[in-house]
Amino acid sequence: MNRKSPFIESVRRSMRTRGYALKTEKSYLHWIRFYIRFHKMKHPKDMGKVEVIEFLDHLSADRNVGVGTQRIALNSIAFLYNKFLDKPLKNMNFKLAKRSRYLPTVLSAKEVMLIIDKLEGIHQLIVKVMYGSGLRVSETLGLRIQDIDFVNNSVTVRNGKGGKDRVTLLSESVVNDLKVQIVKALQQQKLDNADGIGPSIPDALGRKFRTAYKQSGWMFIFPSTAICNHPVNNKLCRHHLHHTVIRKALKRAKDAVGVHKRVTCHTFRHSFATHLLEAGTDIRTVQELLGHSDVKTTQIYTHVIGKHYAGTSSPLDRISEERVHYVH
Repeated sequence: MNRKSPFIESVRRSMRTRGYALKTEKSYLHWIRFYIRFHKMKHPKDMGKVEVIEFLDHLSADRNVGVGTQRIALNSIAFLYNKFLDKPLKNMNFKLAKRSRYLPTVLSAKEVMLIIDKLEGIHQLIVKVMYGSGLRVSETLGLRIQDIDFVNNSVTVRNGKGGKDRVTLLSESVVNDLKVQIVKALQQQKLDNADGIGPSIPDALGRKFRTAYKQSGWMFIFPSTAICNHPVNNKLCRHHLHHTVIRKALKRAKDAVGVHKRVTCHTFRHSFATHLLEAGTDIRTVQELLGHSDVKTTQIYTHVIGKHYAGTSSPLDRISEERVHYVH
């Protein structure tokens, strides 16, 4: 289907009117296009519950997608019918596949430092911030100068997952390097401003405060090396570094030091949470730092470190201890 189809563009405008994140917009449009192509380009207004269930069954049975992907696809189609077409889908007898229990990959403190020490410059600083503050890679790269509080050693994450703001820790060990990086970012902003360019700013705010791009607080700490067109208003601007930059650097570092676990940017967020719990930090505190709505989400890390088995020893260990006692 043509990406510039009037129908798809009207769906896009509807999401932007409702303030959906660009990442959500991109994902929803992908699944809406997929749904239309699956039904041989039939218009959604001429389809309904039966066609939606057929599509979701196809994803589950034929493409074997995970429950998370099924949920995103369902949310996309639900938006299309419930909010855009105003044709609510009722009494759908479709059940998502059960989510299998997933234990995240966690690095040891030694493995964390091996990888960090192998990284250099801005790549190293970004990974330090991810691990030191428990941030997602998108949250780290999206940090602006005004989000850092050096007085209280804290980081404010704005519009994180689920559109939520939160405050988390700022590691003292990155303070000096962050200040140096901020100076570099401000120098870049000054050069851009001379050409009438600035950091990308949410479109509505940019219209309300037309000189916001000149204010230092709005500059990204980790700006992109190139300018681009704003995805909404098409004006030239400078966005933050793309996530692929740090992911590629991280893979090289991981391979170089011989860590054989599957390591992604998110692994450092998992490691942050696990290491805090191992050090005795209260789980509610960890929940707040990570921005989890439900403590059950945070509890997965207690399974990683085995705290739910606290005080329990293997029967083989007890037998071995008794044998030693009996022999002596």
